Amino acid sequence: MRHLKRGMIAVLLVCMALGMGACGEKKVIKIASKPMTEQYILTEIIAQLIEAKTDYRVEITKGIGGGTTNIHPALLKGEFDLYPEYTRTAWLNVLKKEEMEKDDEVLYAQLLEEYDAMGLAWTGLYGFSNTYGLAVRQETADAHGISTYSDLAASSPELIFGGNPDYMELETGYARLCAAYDMQFKDTKQMEIALKYEALKNGEVDVINAFTTDAQLAANNLVLLTDDGGFFETFEAGTVVRKDALEKYPELAGVLELLNGLISEEEMQQMNYEVEAEGREDKEVAREFLERKGLLQ
Repeated sequence: MRHLKRGMIAVLLVCMALGMGACGEKKVIKIASKPMTEQYILTEIIAQLIEAKTDYRVEITKGIGGGTTNIHPALLKGEFDLYPEYTRTAWLNVLKKEEMEKDDEVLYAQLLEEYDAMGLAWTGLYGFSNTYGLAVRQETADAHGISTYSDLAASSPELIFGGNPDYMELETGYARLCAAYDMQFKDTKQMEIALKYEALKNGEVDVINAFTTDAQLAANNLVLLTDDGGFFETFEAGTVVRKDALEKYPELAGVLELLNGLISEEEMQQMNYEVEAEGREDKEVAREFLERKGLLQ
């Protein structure tokens, strides 16, 4: 019995020294997502790929209100290990840049440098850009003769604009758009990303800032207006991860890099459509995507 107790103590000491992962319990990687379907799908793709390729376990927290505004500080505090982000969202909301860098490569290089100083890393880009657009109901477009941003500007005093906090609160977001096209909306309303389309459909607002991979654009008889002044730049998607998480989980970087260039804009749009319009589970859509790419066995 004495020898048995000594053996149990020795095992416990090893567990304490090496972490519970050395004693049969998998290490847990914590992933966050913004409150939008695309992010739910992306986090499922990331999580399923990690669990398929490693012994790590993953926990996803989906739909964090405020998006980048709340996820980034939580990431810095170590509450999460990684999340999907967009290059120019990071440029504006995290780095607080007042001027938009037009060159994608220059912008990404600076992101890498400044994120590194914060103890964070970008492990690459998925291959698609989800940039901003403006959407109105078909009936609004017909009634006001709107097909371009310039048309919208002319009718803006009669219309209500709805947008998510990330976009509305920045001078480089909504305010910059209005200044560029001389838009003067009758009123504005802030709402979470997932609620904008319902508000537009119900007539609570007349125009919203959309994303070009949104499934709802095809599903709700909406019109994506033409950016005739070339206002919006690309917002390329990729993974932001804590550098200490990459050190703690040695296999993680290699798995995340498998996502680089893997997802086209059309593929992301289709996955969004399957969840939003067809009512499929994000987990199922993510799994089928990875299977088509030959990444799940």
